[in-house]
Amino acid sequence: MRDFHTPGRSPVMATNGMCATSHPLAAQAAVRILQQGGNAVDAAIAGAAILGLAEPAMTSIGGDCFALVSPAGGDDIVAVNGSGRAPAAASAAALRAAGHATVPVTAADAVTIPGAIDAFCTMSETWGKLGLADSLAPAIRYMDEGIPVAPRVAFDWAADQDRLQGHARRHYLRNGTPLAKGDLFALPGNAEVLRRVAAHGRRAFYGGEVAEDICTTLNALGGVHTAADFAAAACTMGEPVSGTYKGRELCEHPPNGQGATAILLLNILSQFDIAAMDPFGAQRAHIEAEATKLAYDTRNRFMSDPESMTRLVHMLSMDTAVRLAALIDPKRAMRSATSIAESVHKDTIYITVVDRDRMAVSLIYSIFHGFGSGIASDKFGILLQNRGAGFSLTEGHPNELAGGKRPMHTIIPGMIRDGGRVSMPFGVMGGQYQSCGHARMVSNWTDFGLDPQTALDSPRCFAEGNTLQVERGYSDAVRAELADMGHEVVIPEVPIGGAQAILIHENGVLEGASDPRKDGCAIGY
Repeated sequence: MRDFHTPGRSPVMATNGMCATSHPLAAQAAVRILQQGGNAVDAAIAGAAILGLAEPAMTSIGGDCFALVSPAGGDDIVAVNGSGRAPAAASAAALRAAGHATVPVTAADAVTIPGAIDAFCTMSETWGKLGLADSLAPAIRYMDEGIPVAPRVAFDWAADQDRLQGHARRHYLRNGTPLAKGDLFALPGNAEVLRRVAAHGRRAFYGGEVAEDICTTLNALGGVHTAADFAAAACTMGEPVSGTYKGRELCEHPPNGQGATAILLLNILSQFDIAAMDPFGAQRAHIEAEATKLAYDTRNRFMSDPESMTRLVHMLSMDTAVRLAALIDPKRAMRSATSIAESVHKDTIYITVVDRDRMAVSLIYSIFHGFGSGIASDKFGILLQNRGAGFSLTEGHPNELAGGKRPMHTIIPGMIRDGGRVSMPFGVMGGQYQSCGHARMVSNWTDFGLDPQTALDSPRCFAEGNTLQVERGYSDAVRAELADMGHEVVIPEVPIGGAQAILIHENGVLEGASDPRKDGCAIGY
């Protein structure tokens, strides 16, 4: 229980249904969908679509999504992969010949075919009760009328404005400047796209005038995207990957998402007595940082499109974790094998919904860097992701850029099962941080018995490249101790990620938690 003498946030308790996400209007709309008779899938789509307007630096209908869905009446989990592929004509060799060592993040080469809209359509058809038109109606209204810019959104807008280029500056800036807190922001072009999708389904986005608008914009910037690439877009479904930490099962989206990295990281941490450490002390931060370096180095070597990844079993093996844990010096920092360039990351949005029948949805939806590629389509203002920057240009690498291939993704939705029962959909935002964040949340809940909200409120650190990002929530004494261990300690300008969670108690009560690092909240009824 938190100290009620100090600032903080109590969890939200309800029984019929709940949504937790990073913007109140999105959470409110999701709960209204539940109250209208919709289920968790209907509600999650409604909230996510609004977030493309409410947090435009974080996500867009020109982005990708991943979801874990636990249908009502059981504890099975389905992984929905709504990540897009590189255009058929994309070539790593061509970029290498042009002198690039990595995919340029603000070029058309970084834009993969957006996959989120197809995933929303597929999820609605597979599990929805109300239909896509009802799910998209709140977002269409807000995109036409506008939403006031929230404080954290204004902070991110100002920080990432320089990425916006060409048509995007017309659609996402006002007189050449970022919108400020309280300004009304509308996206009427996006509203028209969603009206067409609501009426005609996926073909309204992946064909006709909308796809043509995107292709024309990208082709003018040197992109090789075609109408055929858009027509071929399709999400896929499968089973999650999972691992067990002290009896608690962590379920993650399989590759090309980085969820297996979170499982590997927890397996490494399980070789240490984390529960005996101060949860906010230097020793835990050090061990977590060293385990993160090793787990992320493994990820960077092997993670890729599932059709080209051959080492998933290796990543999930406890034997691998034991060998890696043996490399950790409990008193001294190692140098990271992951470069700063590989680690650069921004943020995303996450939404989770649980309904009265206990269908649970864990959904993450992103354009990668702040404002993605910075490229928006001319007519409709569809802001396009730069997920192609997640590809490697190293010849022969499993994650090497190739036509029709999906890149390694940082975004991962999570779900916990306790004793075989789905007990908590959750997610951690923050680009590269997400695997580390998942491991930290599971450890907070399991090793230290923190309730979901306290776990989200607690300070974070992250070994990024050769620095250790340590939030201001840690004491100066801890930072000094970490520096003495050899860490290059920095206080990040931006807080590390954000998170949302809904704990499903055995008696049916729902307990929602929302990260104060964002503008959002949990809402139940």
